[in-house]
Amino acid sequence: MHCHNHYVSLLLAFIGTLMVAQGLSAADVEEVHVRASRMDQTLSTIAGAASVIDQHDIQLGRQQFALDESLNRVPGMFSQNRYNFAQDLRISLRGFGARANFGIRGIRVFVDGLPSTVTDGQSVIDDVELGAINRVEVIRGPSSSLYGSASGGVISLYSESGTATPYAEARLTVGEFDQQKYHLKTGGEIDKLNYFMSASYLSYEGFRNHAELRQGTFNSKFTYAVGENSDLQVVFNAMDSPTREDSGALTFAAAAADPGQAQPRNVASNAGEDIDQQKFGWTFNHSIGDQHQFTVRNYYVWRDFETFLPFGTHTFGADDGVTGFDRFFYGGGAQYTFTSALFGRPNQFSIGVDVDRQEDDRQRFLNDSGVKGLLAFDQVEEAEAVGIYFRNIFAVTDTLQFTFGGRYDSVDLMVDDKFLANGDQSSKLEFDEFNPTVGLNWNAWGNINLFANYATSFETPTFTELASPSRGLPVSLGGFANVSAQTADSYEFGLRGAIHDRINLDIAYFYMEVDDEVTSVSNVGNRSFFRNADTERQGVEAAAVITLLDGLQVTTAYTWSDFEFDAFATSPAAVGQELPGIPEHQFYAEVAYTHASGAYAVWDIIRVGQFFADNANTVAAGRHTVANLRFGHDFEFGNTTVGPFVGINNLFDEDYFANVRLNVLFGGRTFEPAPDRNVYGGISLRMNF
Repeated sequence: MHCHNHYVSLLLAFIGTLMVAQGLSAADVEEVHVRASRMDQTLSTIAGAASVIDQHDIQLGRQQFALDESLNRVPGMFSQNRYNFAQDLRISLRGFGARANFGIRGIRVFVDGLPSTVTDGQSVIDDVELGAINRVEVIRGPSSSLYGSASGGVISLYSESGTATPYAEARLTVGEFDQQKYHLKTGGEIDKLNYFMSASYLSYEGFRNHAELRQGTFNSKFTYAVGENSDLQVVFNAMDSPTREDSGALTFAAAAADPGQAQPRNVASNAGEDIDQQKFGWTFNHSIGDQHQFTVRNYYVWRDFETFLPFGTHTFGADDGVTGFDRFFYGGGAQYTFTSALFGRPNQFSIGVDVDRQEDDRQRFLNDSGVKGLLAFDQVEEAEAVGIYFRNIFAVTDTLQFTFGGRYDSVDLMVDDKFLANGDQSSKLEFDEFNPTVGLNWNAWGNINLFANYATSFETPTFTELASPSRGLPVSLGGFANVSAQTADSYEFGLRGAIHDRINLDIAYFYMEVDDEVTSVSNVGNRSFFRNADTERQGVEAAAVITLLDGLQVTTAYTWSDFEFDAFATSPAAVGQELPGIPEHQFYAEVAYTHASGAYAVWDIIRVGQFFADNANTVAAGRHTVANLRFGHDFEFGNTTVGPFVGINNLFDEDYFANVRLNVLFGGRTFEPAPDRNVYGGISLRMNF
């Protein structure tokens, strides 16, 4: 167990010491409501691990490049790839998502209640403007009983709303590596209408060669009070990113010799992406008294995507290294919640349905040294999913709540092959799963709650994970390979609450058995291929927020992960080895000071332990420690606030890897170096009307 008992003992001893020294108090603690649970619950009453991050931690003085800037404080979460925008931020929860070569797997992502996870299970958040996000909720652990295909958990983001006093705010950020970001936002209320709009543009050359980014985003949210007990929320978002260059991965020796260089294959292949996306959706909420609540939602997403992968005549001969698709992703759902008494005790029951459909018109073309060549692949991919769920929360006593629920999902993945030169690869897969959950939450004493739960989960492979390699080369056939959906059983125990109203604790232990986990087995030129394996997971997640003085706060988060292969038919040598892409130990600490005058300073540090880059555990990324500092001051002049800010990334100039690609088949091109010490700064101007 790699001396984990020592860490657990230290953690328990630390908690015990705090309890004895401070004493437990029933002092009033501000209740934080969590909407990602699909029930009207406070954070303290959830029978599972969950975290909430507010606008202050998301936006204040941040560079606002990627969500991991603020999510590093969430235990159980590990992120990579902040600086390679062509590969997207890779987030894992309890190890789920680490296998992704791009985007997010195993985690359901929602923005303003509408999905950013498409029907086949892949999530992308490249359209999210962090400067417009008010709140992030994270449910850690299996969430299939609520949301369907999701082994790792749920990340739910909520954008800002308009304020009672209308305002307009402009923010300019500049930094090293030719970073320029312009952001405008406004919000307010007009009679029954609450409105918020945000527009931004980011250009960035990057620390490494061939890493240029150009991206514009527009986000809006309008909420109209239809009646005293009803409201309609409408969102429209658009994103255009014509330039997202991919500098590629290097060997360890090349990264050490010149971390700023690009992989020559990537330059010669013109590796990178071009993305254009629009999203429209609405949510209608209606209540009848205190007992009946109805929610109906509907959404539409259009996404045009093209990527050049690092293949070409200079490598293997012309191959299908240019991929493009036109996506139409749409769906909706409804939920009814009944709040009443059962056997004389408070009870809340919800039932709902989700319907989602994804249509990808996908082609691949020959990549002839960076020039799009002849068509080599043409298929229409369709995914349909229907899920019916229920959940009930029953107050057994004034201090004990019992939660149970379940969800039935039917998911169909279909491919209609239009390119028949290599035979008809048309295929269809059907998945039908029911996933239950049960949990207890006990207000044991004061503001301390203990919780325990059991849950099952399932996760279908995405279309890209079903691709079958041909002849050991990057060329892939259409249709499906022999990859099954993964299933898991999860057990969790935890503690959450406040001590003496200045110390907030969040501690969880979990154990999971995963059957047929979709696992990376090779990575060739940014394209990964997968097989099934059985894995075993256990871990400890602990976080503490301590208010030392008014305005002075310390935040810590520690994660211990013991994840191993339990069975692997196609790679028996990996059995007993650690899962790649996840460090066994990770520690985060932050000291934040804010003054009533408007001055603030925040210092944070993250320590990431060694982790492996392949299933056989023969290639490793060494441990690293990265510190960051940001500070600023908000000056008020009547109705105007001016806020200059400065940030220093990688304060101690640590050499480390921002991303590690898993199971690289050829050449050892595994590592993507992170920027050295760099500075950014800017100014915001806000006017209230």
